[in-house]
Amino acid sequence: MKIADVCAFYSPQGGGVRTYVEQKLRIGPALGHEIVILAPGSEDSVTQRGPNARIVTIRSPRFPLDRKYGYFAEADRLYAALDAEAPDFVEATSPWRSAGLVADWPGAASRSLIMHADPLSAYAYRWLGNIFSQQTIDRQFSVFWEHLRRHSRKFDHVVSANSDLSRRLDEGGVAHTVTIPMGVEDGCFSPRHRDPTLRARLLADCGLPESAALLLGVGRLAPEKRWPLVIDAVNIAGRKTPIGFVMLGEGREQRAILRHIAGNPHVRLFAPERNRVAFARIMASADALVHGCEAETFCMTAAEARASGTPVVVPDAGGAADHAAHGAGRTYAAADCNAAAAAILEVVRERPRPLAKARTMEAHFRELFGLYTASAERRRMAA
Repeated sequence: MKIADVCAFYSPQGGGVRTYVEQKLRIGPALGHEIVILAPGSEDSVTQRGPNARIVTIRSPRFPLDRKYGYFAEADRLYAALDAEAPDFVEATSPWRSAGLVADWPGAASRSLIMHADPLSAYAYRWLGNIFSQQTIDRQFSVFWEHLRRHSRKFDHVVSANSDLSRRLDEGGVAHTVTIPMGVEDGCFSPRHRDPTLRARLLADCGLPESAALLLGVGRLAPEKRWPLVIDAVNIAGRKTPIGFVMLGEGREQRAILRHIAGNPHVRLFAPERNRVAFARIMASADALVHGCEAETFCMTAAEARASGTPVVVPDAGGAADHAAHGAGRTYAAADCNAAAAAILEVVRERPRPLAKARTMEAHFRELFGLYTASAERRRMAA
């Protein structure tokens, strides 16, 4: 089956979506499918990633708020690319403009919307949640809900990676919602990679001895990630027991986060570790991963921590919460700094090493593509 992913969030400098796309380009052909990524870019280009995997960029404007990304400004150019590819199945992987473009494309292929973003949690609930209830906010953003409801009826599936988002979509009247969790890179993350020497070095970078607890934070430096809240929670917990906090990330909030760290020697911000082997060692060597974002659609870093046997401290909303289940960590009331600090102290005092158990990305794509194959077959039989 030929699958075209209309991926407005793809960028070579991107984060979770780029990682997802790279694995799709590798795993899809291994499962017998042809994968084509259609992404906005600075120029028209084709990058071959193998006999049945390629990235096709369509010259598009840069997104004003984050110039690493582009957006599909011209429907005709996207439709021409889809017509030329003639895919069996089309994915829209953004709930914004590209969802409408794919829904309205006049081609015959089956199609799905992948919820790689949860805009209401990332923005509206975060901005207004201290003032209004979630139900009130949803009513105020009824235009977005109607956008999702209207277009969902033209998709075979609206795919969510976590139960919390699926529940809200279903309650909001979004049609054809299905939950298919993602997974981690097969064979990359394991408790076997735990390295006491590396752990001691990272604690020394924080000015602390090996007896202290080593916490890890991984992700983009963006407002919705709530890094100031996480730093404050670590500092509160650190008043009761020695804690070093190592952050790996980059983004537009870097200066603000450095100001928030305020020279605290026990909190260090480093660039992301691009080498996957080295990153897996860091993940397995931490005593816990701490995350602040309640708007994750899956939370890949929490899944990677779980696969590494590293407990997680995560909000009780969004995709991150799923990874704390069955003794794999602690959840805390989302956006509550004191609750996060209390959860950190529980994990630090217990120092659990939960059983590493994680779904792989191959399992995710087998389930997803199996769903697509069945949908395409039903459409062919009905034609």
